[in-house]
Amino acid sequence: MAGPREQHASRNIVLIADDFAISEGVSAGIAQLARAHRISGTGAIVTLERWRTDAAQLAALRSDIAIGLHVNLTLGAPLGPMPWLAPSGELPKLSAIIARALAQRIDRAEVQNEIGRQLACFQELTGYAPDFIDGHQHVHALPMVREALIAALTRHYGDVAFKPLVRVPADRIASISARGTSRLKAAVLTALSAGFAGDLRRAGLPANDSFAGVSGFGAGEADVERDLEAATRAMGRLHLVMCHPGVPTPELAALDPITTRRAAELAVLSRDNALTSRLCRFERVGADGQIDWARCGAVTG
Repeated sequence: MAGPREQHASRNIVLIADDFAISEGVSAGIAQLARAHRISGTGAIVTLERWRTDAAQLAALRSDIAIGLHVNLTLGAPLGPMPWLAPSGELPKLSAIIARALAQRIDRAEVQNEIGRQLACFQELTGYAPDFIDGHQHVHALPMVREALIAALTRHYGDVAFKPLVRVPADRIASISARGTSRLKAAVLTALSAGFAGDLRRAGLPANDSFAGVSGFGAGEADVERDLEAATRAMGRLHLVMCHPGVPTPELAALDPITTRRAAELAVLSRDNALTSRLCRFERVGADGQIDWARCGAVTG
């Protein structure tokens, strides 16, 4: 018998491929899955040079999947000056921004402005507002950063009927335990995201109510299959699962240590797997074809 978090429609998994535009191979692999309707959406990094090349490709996928902004505050350079967070012109490593966030040493106005620039850059080159928002290395959910994010989204989309879904990279400890994969890592993410779901709800921004996809990045296809099966356990009304498919290239290796795992994810997601029949199907509504995430089970204010 299904548990209390699984007594909903079977198609309630939103499978998001992270890191579109980090490299040519990642963008190509994600586009392949999108056209085959093997994923629900993808989030793009708009701060790297490749974005200028790949933005049109992402916009063309909008009829197949949701397209979103993968907020970046830890890789390469920001789109504008950030004298507090990136005084050298390079964004800090994840460990450094976590330390600053926990010590309440983030300039919220500076971060809000940079997120605003990234939102504007996404819309300028795709022609559309993002369907959803998440963050590279989940940085968007950190204390103080999340406040800057909510302020930026309220400023840009406060009057929009159908607002972008915001990823909450956290879940209940019981659900994390039930999945049995990378429990410590998932628990740390949950701790760092404490209070985020409530903040989004009070701001009237839709969000997922359960989250999976955290893994140890085992590089074999059997590892990926096991992780995908685990991701189907203890699901909420809108269950968001992240993945990182792509074709490894030297371009990618220069920017990110996750390479061979991406090829394994691409291979497994290209064929029937534990998530195939359970992906959420959404329809675009409104004048600009936005997604009403409430129809998919999102938590709203």
